Amino acid sequence: MSSAEEEKELTLVDHLVELRDRIFRSLIAVLILFLGLFAFANDIYTYVATPLLNALPEGATMIAIDPTSPFFAPFKLTFYAALFIAAPYILYQAWSFIAPGLYQKEKTIAIPLFISSVLLFYSGVAFARYILFGFVFAFFISVAPEGITVAPDINSFLSFALAIFLAFGVAFEVPIAVFLFIWVGLAEPDSLASKRPYVIVGCFVVGMLLTPADPFTQSMLAIPMWILFEAGIIAGRLIRKRQQEEEDATQGSA
Repeated sequence: MSSAEEEKELTLVDHLVELRDRIFRSLIAVLILFLGLFAFANDIYTYVATPLLNALPEGATMIAIDPTSPFFAPFKLTFYAALFIAAPYILYQAWSFIAPGLYQKEKTIAIPLFISSVLLFYSGVAFARYILFGFVFAFFISVAPEGITVAPDINSFLSFALAIFLAFGVAFEVPIAVFLFIWVGLAEPDSLASKRPYVIVGCFVVGMLLTPADPFTQSMLAIPMWILFEAGIIAGRLIRKRQQEEEDATQGSA
Protein backbone atom coordinates (compact mmCIF):
# COMPACT_ATOMS: atom_id res chain seq x y z
CA MET A 1 0.00 0.00 0.00
CA SER A 2 1.39 3.40 -0.97
CA SER A 3 1.83 6.23 1.55
CA ALA A 4 -0.91 8.24 -0.21
CA GLU A 5 -3.36 5.36 0.20
CA GLU A 6 -2.40 4.97 3.87
CA GLU A 7 -2.96 8.69 4.45
CA LYS A 8 -6.36 8.49 2.76
CA GLU A 9 -7.35 5.47 4.87
CA LEU A 10 -6.22 7.14 8.08
CA THR A 11 -8.21 10.23 7.18
CA LEU A 12 -11.35 8.14 6.68
CA VAL A 13 -10.76 6.35 9.98
CA ASP A 14 -10.27 9.68 11.72
CA HIS A 15 -13.57 10.92 10.34
CA LEU A 16 -15.37 7.78 11.47
CA VAL A 17 -13.87 8.10 14.95
CA GLU A 18 -14.93 11.74 15.12
CA LEU A 19 -18.45 10.83 13.97
CA ARG A 20 -18.64 8.10 16.63
CA ASP A 21 -17.51 10.53 19.33
CA ARG A 22 -20.06 13.15 18.34
CA ILE A 23 -22.89 10.61 18.25
CA PHE A 24 -21.77 9.38 21.68
CA ARG A 25 -21.78 12.94 23.06
CA SER A 26 -25.28 13.49 21.70
CA LEU A 27 -26.54 10.27 23.30
CA ILE A 28 -24.93 11.23 26.62
CA ALA A 29 -26.62 14.64 26.49
CA VAL A 30 -30.03 13.01 25.88
CA LEU A 31 -29.39 10.51 28.70
CA ILE A 32 -28.40 13.22 31.18
CA LEU A 33 -31.48 15.26 30.34
CA PHE A 34 -33.70 12.18 30.56
CA LEU A 35 -32.36 11.27 34.01
CA GLY A 36 -32.83 14.86 35.16
CA LEU A 37 -36.40 15.03 33.86
CA PHE A 38 -37.53 11.55 34.90
CA ALA A 39 -38.55 12.70 38.38
CA PHE A 40 -40.96 15.12 36.69
CA ALA A 41 -42.35 12.60 34.18
CA ASN A 42 -45.92 12.83 35.45
CA ASP A 43 -45.77 16.63 35.53
CA ILE A 44 -44.50 16.70 31.94
CA TYR A 45 -47.32 14.43 30.83
CA THR A 46 -49.90 16.58 32.62
CA TYR A 47 -48.44 19.69 31.01
CA VAL A 48 -48.78 18.24 27.52
CA ALA A 49 -52.25 16.85 28.24
CA THR A 50 -53.60 20.04 29.86
CA PRO A 51 -55.43 21.27 26.71
CA LEU A 52 -57.27 17.93 26.53
CA LEU A 53 -58.00 17.85 30.26
CA ASN A 54 -59.41 21.38 30.10
CA ALA A 55 -61.67 20.41 27.19
CA LEU A 56 -63.14 17.33 28.90
CA PRO A 57 -66.63 17.63 30.39
CA GLU A 58 -66.83 18.31 34.10
CA GLY A 59 -66.08 15.17 36.07
CA ALA A 60 -64.53 13.34 33.09
CA THR A 61 -60.91 12.16 33.18
CA MET A 62 -58.41 10.33 31.04
CA ILE A 63 -58.10 6.58 31.51
CA ALA A 64 -55.40 3.91 31.26
CA ILE A 65 -56.58 0.75 29.49
CA ASP A 66 -53.21 -0.98 29.77
CA PRO A 67 -52.12 -1.53 33.42
CA THR A 68 -48.56 -0.47 32.52
CA SER A 69 -49.62 2.77 30.80
CA PRO A 70 -49.46 5.00 33.91
CA PHE A 71 -45.72 4.29 34.04
CA PHE A 72 -44.69 3.84 30.42
CA ALA A 73 -46.65 6.73 28.87
CA PRO A 74 -44.94 9.44 31.00
CA PHE A 75 -41.64 7.50 30.65
CA LYS A 76 -41.88 7.60 26.85
CA LEU A 77 -42.90 11.26 26.80
CA THR A 78 -40.00 12.18 29.08
CA PHE A 79 -37.55 10.56 26.66
CA TYR A 80 -38.95 12.58 23.76
CA ALA A 81 -38.84 15.72 25.90
CA ALA A 82 -35.15 15.09 26.59
CA LEU A 83 -34.53 14.56 22.88
CA PHE A 84 -36.45 17.74 22.10
CA ILE A 85 -34.44 19.83 24.56
CA ALA A 86 -31.16 18.30 23.40
CA ALA A 87 -31.87 19.03 19.72
CA PRO A 88 -29.73 22.22 19.55
CA TYR A 89 -26.75 20.37 21.03
CA ILE A 90 -27.25 17.43 18.66
CA LEU A 91 -27.40 19.80 15.71
CA TYR A 92 -24.29 21.56 17.00
CA GLN A 93 -22.45 18.22 16.98
CA ALA A 94 -23.65 17.59 13.42
CA TRP A 95 -22.55 21.08 12.41
CA SER A 96 -19.12 20.66 14.00
CA PHE A 97 -18.64 17.44 12.03
CA ILE A 98 -19.53 18.85 8.59
CA ALA A 99 -18.28 22.45 9.01
CA PRO A 100 -14.59 21.75 8.20
CA GLY A 101 -15.64 20.57 4.73
CA LEU A 102 -17.54 23.76 3.89
CA TYR A 103 -16.27 26.91 2.23
CA GLN A 104 -16.42 30.15 4.20
CA LYS A 105 -19.27 31.41 2.01
CA GLU A 106 -21.26 28.24 2.72
CA LYS A 107 -20.62 28.56 6.45
CA THR A 108 -21.97 32.12 6.38
CA ILE A 109 -25.31 30.80 5.09
CA ALA A 110 -25.33 27.47 6.94
CA ILE A 111 -25.09 28.89 10.46
CA PRO A 112 -28.27 31.02 10.18
CA LEU A 113 -30.00 28.05 8.52
CA PHE A 114 -29.15 25.76 11.42
CA ILE A 115 -30.39 28.29 13.95
CA SER A 116 -33.53 29.01 11.93
CA SER A 117 -34.33 25.32 11.47
CA VAL A 118 -34.21 24.74 15.24
CA LEU A 119 -36.34 27.78 15.99
CA LEU A 120 -38.87 26.84 13.30
CA PHE A 121 -39.17 23.28 14.60
CA TYR A 122 -39.74 24.57 18.14
CA SER A 123 -42.26 27.08 16.76
CA GLY A 124 -44.17 24.28 15.05
CA VAL A 125 -44.36 22.26 18.26
CA ALA A 126 -45.38 25.35 20.26
CA PHE A 127 -48.07 26.17 17.69
CA ALA A 128 -49.50 22.66 18.07
CA ARG A 129 -49.39 22.73 21.88
CA TYR A 130 -50.66 26.25 22.57
CA ILE A 131 -52.99 26.92 19.63
CA LEU A 132 -54.01 23.74 17.83
CA PHE A 133 -54.66 21.43 20.77
CA GLY A 134 -57.19 23.68 22.46
CA PHE A 135 -59.31 24.01 19.31
CA VAL A 136 -58.99 20.39 18.18
CA PHE A 137 -59.86 18.74 21.49
CA ALA A 138 -62.76 21.10 22.12
CA PHE A 139 -64.09 20.29 18.65
CA PHE A 140 -63.75 16.52 18.97
CA ILE A 141 -65.40 16.45 22.39
CA SER A 142 -68.22 18.78 21.32
CA VAL A 143 -69.27 16.45 18.48
CA ALA A 144 -69.44 13.32 20.65
CA PRO A 145 -72.86 11.64 20.32
CA GLU A 146 -75.29 12.12 23.17
CA GLY A 147 -74.85 9.57 25.92
CA ILE A 148 -71.17 8.99 25.11
CA THR A 149 -68.71 9.74 27.90
CA VAL A 150 -65.43 11.02 26.49
CA ALA A 151 -62.54 9.42 28.41
CA PRO A 152 -59.37 9.32 26.25
CA ASP A 153 -56.73 6.67 26.89
CA ILE A 154 -53.39 8.10 27.95
CA ASN A 155 -51.44 5.96 25.45
CA SER A 156 -53.71 6.97 22.56
CA PHE A 157 -53.36 10.62 23.49
CA LEU A 158 -49.57 10.33 23.67
CA SER A 159 -49.39 8.76 20.21
CA PHE A 160 -51.65 11.49 18.85
CA ALA A 161 -49.67 14.29 20.53
CA LEU A 162 -46.26 13.01 19.37
CA ALA A 163 -47.52 12.59 15.79
CA ILE A 164 -48.91 16.13 15.76
CA PHE A 165 -45.75 17.60 17.30
CA LEU A 166 -43.59 15.89 14.68
CA ALA A 167 -45.93 16.85 11.83
CA PHE A 168 -46.02 20.53 12.78
CA GLY A 169 -42.31 20.67 13.63
CA VAL A 170 -41.38 19.29 10.21
CA ALA A 171 -44.02 21.33 8.39
CA PHE A 172 -42.60 24.54 9.84
CA GLU A 173 -39.29 23.74 8.09
CA VAL A 174 -40.89 24.60 4.73
CA PRO A 175 -39.16 28.00 4.38
CA ILE A 176 -35.77 26.37 4.96
CA ALA A 177 -36.44 23.87 2.16
CA VAL A 178 -37.65 26.61 -0.20
CA PHE A 179 -34.65 28.78 0.63
CA LEU A 180 -32.21 25.93 -0.03
CA PHE A 181 -33.80 25.14 -3.38
CA ILE A 182 -33.36 28.76 -4.44
CA TRP A 183 -29.88 29.13 -2.92
CA VAL A 184 -28.38 26.13 -4.74
CA GLY A 185 -30.07 27.12 -7.99
CA LEU A 186 -32.58 24.28 -8.26
CA ALA A 187 -35.45 26.75 -8.53
CA GLU A 188 -36.09 30.44 -9.06
CA PRO A 189 -38.34 32.54 -6.80
CA ASP A 190 -40.61 33.57 -9.67
CA SER A 191 -40.90 29.96 -10.82
CA LEU A 192 -41.93 28.80 -7.35
CA ALA A 193 -44.36 31.70 -6.99
CA SER A 194 -46.03 30.75 -10.28
CA LYS A 195 -46.72 27.28 -8.84
CA ARG A 196 -48.55 28.73 -5.83
CA PRO A 197 -51.94 27.09 -6.63
CA TYR A 198 -50.31 23.65 -6.77
CA VAL A 199 -48.42 24.35 -3.55
CA ILE A 200 -51.62 25.30 -1.74
CA VAL A 201 -53.28 22.06 -2.86
CA GLY A 202 -50.13 20.17 -1.84
CA CYS A 203 -50.22 21.76 1.63
CA PHE A 204 -53.76 20.49 2.16
CA VAL A 205 -52.79 17.05 0.90
CA VAL A 206 -49.89 16.96 3.36
CA GLY A 207 -52.26 18.16 6.08
CA MET A 208 -54.63 15.33 5.21
CA LEU A 209 -51.82 12.75 5.44
CA LEU A 210 -50.18 14.02 8.62
CA THR A 211 -53.18 14.96 10.76
CA PRO A 212 -56.42 13.32 11.87
CA ALA A 213 -59.09 13.06 9.21
CA ASP A 214 -60.96 16.28 9.89
CA PRO A 215 -60.85 19.44 7.74
CA PHE A 216 -60.24 21.75 10.69
CA THR A 217 -56.98 20.12 11.82
CA GLN A 218 -55.84 19.77 8.21
CA SER A 219 -56.40 23.49 7.66
CA MET A 220 -54.52 24.35 10.85
CA LEU A 221 -51.47 22.64 9.33
CA ALA A 222 -51.96 23.55 5.67
CA ILE A 223 -52.43 27.31 6.13
CA PRO A 224 -49.23 27.85 8.19
CA MET A 225 -47.34 25.72 5.64
CA TRP A 226 -48.54 27.97 2.83
CA ILE A 227 -47.59 31.12 4.77
CA LEU A 228 -44.16 29.67 5.50
CA PHE A 229 -43.76 28.78 1.82
CA GLU A 230 -44.31 32.44 0.99
CA ALA A 231 -41.75 33.41 3.65
CA GLY A 232 -39.26 31.05 2.02
CA ILE A 233 -39.80 32.71 -1.35
CA ILE A 234 -39.20 36.15 0.19
CA ALA A 235 -35.95 34.93 1.79
CA GLY A 236 -35.00 33.30 -1.51
CA ARG A 237 -35.53 36.55 -3.42
CA LEU A 238 -33.21 38.32 -0.99
CA ILE A 239 -30.43 35.74 -1.35
CA ARG A 240 -30.87 35.65 -5.13
CA LYS A 241 -30.55 39.46 -5.22
CA ARG A 242 -27.41 39.24 -3.11
CA GLN A 243 -25.92 36.56 -5.38
CA GLN A 244 -26.66 38.69 -8.44
CA GLU A 245 -24.98 41.72 -6.87
CA GLU A 246 -21.89 39.64 -6.05
CA GLU A 247 -21.76 38.33 -9.65
CA ASP A 248 -22.09 41.86 -11.04
CA ALA A 249 -19.32 43.08 -8.72
CA THR A 250 -17.06 40.21 -9.79
CA GLN A 251 -17.67 40.90 -13.47
CA GLY A 252 -17.10 44.62 -12.94
CA SER A 253 -13.75 44.08 -11.20
CA ALA A 254 -12.70 41.71 -13.98
